[in-house]
Amino acid sequence: MSGHRPQKTETKLVHAGRRSSQYHGVVNPPVFHASTILFDSLAELENAGASAPGKVTYGRHGTPTRFLLEEAVAELEGGYGTLCVSSGVSAITNAILAFVKPGDHILITDSTYFPTRNLCNTFLKRFGVETEYYNPTIGGDIAGLIRDNTVLVWCESPGSLTFEMQDIPAIAAAAHDRGVKVMLDNTWASPILCRPFDLGVDVSVQAGTKYIVGHSDVMMGTITTATEEDLLTIKKQVLISGDAIGPDDCYLAQRGLRTLAVRMKQHHTSGLKVANWLQTRPEVKTVLHPALPDHPGHEIWKRDFSGACGLFSFVMQPVEKKQLANMVDNMDLFGMGFSWGGFESLILPSDPTKIRTATKWEDDGQLIRLHVGLEDPDDLIADLEAGFERLKTA
Repeated sequence: MSGHRPQKTETKLVHAGRRSSQYHGVVNPPVFHASTILFDSLAELENAGASAPGKVTYGRHGTPTRFLLEEAVAELEGGYGTLCVSSGVSAITNAILAFVKPGDHILITDSTYFPTRNLCNTFLKRFGVETEYYNPTIGGDIAGLIRDNTVLVWCESPGSLTFEMQDIPAIAAAAHDRGVKVMLDNTWASPILCRPFDLGVDVSVQAGTKYIVGHSDVMMGTITTATEEDLLTIKKQVLISGDAIGPDDCYLAQRGLRTLAVRMKQHHTSGLKVANWLQTRPEVKTVLHPALPDHPGHEIWKRDFSGACGLFSFVMQPVEKKQLANMVDNMDLFGMGFSWGGFESLILPSDPTKIRTATKWEDDGQLIRLHVGLEDPDDLIADLEAGFERLKTA
């Protein structure tokens, strides 16, 4: 493309990361299957630095299929550049490992995705990196937790399972005052509902498995940085880890990306319809959805996000295990399984009390996480209503 660069997100989603003129006019970037790359001369071989952006040197280091996807994600998130890796957990792991060493201290939100906590409590602990968990709603008061050896603050907004909104600009200002990096798990927002670098984030991580791919059939992670320096630092770590993602997965992610805007609008609309209905049910104590006006973080969501996805939780009145099983075991449309972000709706009973350490989850009700997919929301509501009725017959 040449001339005027499109500004609207919907337009960027269609055109970002495409080079049709370089590939015989083909609309979608082609799939390059490659391990060995041949060089025409000794000089070319010796100058084949793996860190050169867009340079094809070895299959594990990437091919145009991956590079074009990375270009598109970086443009959508508003960052300098992106690295695609083999899973969301790999993205988390490599982003953090790139900046820590023995003796360092890191701050992790207490509402973080469990595999992030698992990395910190096992691998990082064994290698002498100290993790301190903090209240996700701490905002600028995080300044009081920053030590001389603190190297990064990890955020996730909204938080996993319990959906606390974090004041990212306030956290970033306090962290940058002390030279500390700020990283954000931006998976809930996808690349288009939140502009992390406008909020002061240094590194944004996503599980591309979720909304970028959108079809529950690819594992992928993305790491986007605000600067070239940070991108190269993380790229070195990714190369050391041996992580690689196949070109077919990158192709499927590119395909999923093109419909992201229309999918997210439907997730937003359907999710809110289900959430509002849940608020009317006597079986439900609380609905945890940042786009609801009574959510404690609603004002932050309105300020920092341009929409909502289909993932949220609700807390039921206390139920016995057999009642819960009778409800979720017999759902018609809501599948029970991990992950989310696909076209299908999911239901997942969860217990935040098992993982919290810096804050206490006080509610004695059963927490249920929902992913509202692309089915008609009235059908999903009917499925949940039948599930609530089964609570009475267990």
